[in-house]
Amino acid sequence: RIELAIGVVAVAMGLVLGLSSAEWAVLVVTICLVLILEGLNTSLELAVDLASPQLQPKAKAAKDLAAGMVLIAALGSVLVGALLFGPKLLR
Repeated sequence: RIELAIGVVAVAMGLVLGLSSAEWAVLVVTICLVLILEGLNTSLELAVDLASPQLQPKAKAAKDLAAGMVLIAALGSVLVGALLFGPKLLR
């Protein structure tokens, strides 16, 4: 999916821009966090759909909350990318 493609682009940029070991650690943890949360969100949505095929407010709330967590992680990853790559690109 798109998160994986963005992660690959971030790794390529890290190689080109020469990230330090600490910067690599932050980048790898950030990419893993987003991918893990995306996987959890997908599995939760599938489980909720299986358990509650009819529209239920609590089922919708659970799905919305999981999607919101992925959004927070994605926005955080953009900030991490800006902090890691911004100074190197502005040189």
